[in-house]
Amino acid sequence: MNIIFIAPPAAGKGTQSALLEGNEGYIHLSTGDLLRAEIKKGTEFGTEINNIISKGELVSDEIITKLLKNELERIKDQKFILDGYPRNLNQAETLNQIFAELGIDNYQAIYLTIDEETAMKRALGRVVCSNCGATYNKYFQEMMPKQEGICDKCHGNLTARADDNEETFKTRFKTYLDVTNPLLDYYKEKGKLEVVDTAKGPENTYACIEEILRSKDVDN
Repeated sequence: MNIIFIAPPAAGKGTQSALLEGNEGYIHLSTGDLLRAEIKKGTEFGTEINNIISKGELVSDEIITKLLKNELERIKDQKFILDGYPRNLNQAETLNQIFAELGIDNYQAIYLTIDEETAMKRALGRVVCSNCGATYNKYFQEMMPKQEGICDKCHGNLTARADDNEETFKTRFKTYLDVTNPLLDYYKEKGKLEVVDTAKGPENTYACIEEILRSKDVDN
C-alpha cells in the first residue's frame, strides 16, 4: 500500500517516513529531494531548475509534476511514500491523472494531525547538530540532549533554524491548514483518507499507521 502523507509543519511526517523507509522498505519521495537530485545530475533540465531556484523563484507545478511522474514510472512496482506532494487540490487532480496513466491504485492518504501549540513547541524547540545532523528538542524531556547545546552522538554544537520563531510559525501553520482543507475533502470523497493524531508521540503514531496499512492490505 503506497502512502500520501499530508501533515502541517512539525507533525512528524519526516520521522514517520524515515521509520517506514527503514522498517518496511518504502521508498521516500520528497519533491525537494527530487529537485536537488536533478540539479546534481547536471542535466539540461537540472540546470533549468537550478537557474529558477538561484533567482529565488518558485519552481512551477509543471516541472515538479514532470520530475515526479518520471520517478513514479521508475518505481511504480515498489512501495513508496509521497512527501510534499500534493500540496493543493490542483496537484491532487494532476497526481490522480498520473496514477491512472501508470496503473497505480493501491494508495492511502494519511493526514497527521497536531494542535498548533504542540506543533509550535516541536518547531521552536528543535535544535540540530551542525556536525552529524542529529535532532533534539529543548521543550520535550525525552528529546533533550544530555548536555545543553551539545550533541549526544558526536559532541558537535546544536543550533536552531534561523526562520523558527513564533510569528513565522503561526503564519506557516495557518496557511497550510487553509490550503489543505480542500485536499482532505478530495481524498475523503474518494474513500482514501485516514487521520492519525500525533499528540502521543512518534511511537504511537507509527503504530497507528502500521494498523491502517495492515487493515488496507486485508481489504485488498
